[in-house]
Amino acid sequence: MHLGGGYTSIIQALIYSQRHTLSHRGPSPNHNFRRAWDGAHKLFIFLPGNTSIALSSAMARQRKATKAAPAKPAKRSDGTLPAPYKRPPEVLQPLIDTFEEKHVYILHIDSKPRAFKRKIFMVPVFLNLAIVALFAWRVYYIGPYYLSLVTSAMGYWNETTMFVEEMTWEEIIPEVGRRALTFMLDTLLSVFLWPWPVEFCFGQQHGNPVAWRWAVGFRDREVVVRRSRKWSAAMGDVVSDGEDGTNAARSYFLARVHAATAPMVLGEKTGYVLMDGDWDLDWGAMMDATTMVDRKMAALEAFSLVILLYQEDWGWLCVDLKGEAEAQMDGRRRQVLAFRDALASIGKEDLFYRWIEIVQYEATQPGGFGPEKQELAAQQIRELFMKEGVDFDQFWKDSVGTDSSLGIQ
Repeated sequence: MHLGGGYTSIIQALIYSQRHTLSHRGPSPNHNFRRAWDGAHKLFIFLPGNTSIALSSAMARQRKATKAAPAKPAKRSDGTLPAPYKRPPEVLQPLIDTFEEKHVYILHIDSKPRAFKRKIFMVPVFLNLAIVALFAWRVYYIGPYYLSLVTSAMGYWNETTMFVEEMTWEEIIPEVGRRALTFMLDTLLSVFLWPWPVEFCFGQQHGNPVAWRWAVGFRDREVVVRRSRKWSAAMGDVVSDGEDGTNAARSYFLARVHAATAPMVLGEKTGYVLMDGDWDLDWGAMMDATTMVDRKMAALEAFSLVILLYQEDWGWLCVDLKGEAEAQMDGRRRQVLAFRDALASIGKEDLFYRWIEIVQYEATQPGGFGPEKQELAAQQIRELFMKEGVDFDQFWKDSVGTDSSLGIQ
């Protein structure tokens, strides 16, 4: 049994429900339970069984993006956006109009020191210079050989000409093999390696790093724009709920966004190294955003962690991560309150506080609250509930509607 991520934030939910509990109940003679409840904010409360931006013409950049069509009427009868979405800031609309609808975009401000950014950027610069030098040497070395092959094919005999009728198989096979390996090596270098420096210096579709640094330079605070890769094209509708009130595509989408915007990721990495299998940098958009800031079209702070996506019924939307977190917290609060109320309805409310007391005791023991102690606490809680004739897992499922083995998510 491992402590799930949802349990860290359930503490606030328990504190919230504590206030409601104490406001509806008079003083309880069981002061041990109350002290345990008061200390719950110091704990990881858990469930047994848990397994753990058109721009002005001065910008002079043609984007291939299709401009977003006007938002269609919303599906929801009340006309409100479902959480955690909201309308994007109007000040960003010139930038948004250049975005491609099939991508998700993450905007944030990179506050790493300019000296650090310069050092990081020098790595791909030297790498691409090395690749160019390798190709220059390869062309110098192998060029005359290929020229001889071409002239031989044109009928001008030279040292590469093979007179097959005068050669044995022992001579033919090694020579054909050497030529095949040479062709294969140069093909691989041309197809897989040569595009790196070409895209680095001359990429056109979304700009390129050299053009970006030439236009922006190195600044203490820079706008970074990430663009999702192929995964976003097939994720489906991430806004509207299904008939069962859930949306698996939204969960998948938010999981990707949360991973890409985690404090550790944004706090420890400079923008250039944020490219991975899920996200790429949009160099052109970053140049446009910087131009907007330089021309006072938008304040730099307007680009502080903005997540944008396009949905057919709503147009461009912004993901309110704070609101989404609050919505999750409200859900956890409701689950905890439902569980407490269900215990109260059968006269077993004290079990709720004894649950907290057990976890508090185990969590405050030397050595921390690791997996072994979590297992021990889980077993104690199950036994405690069973002594009172309550199957914890089944009772949680009946009262809350989720499997306790999944925890509060």
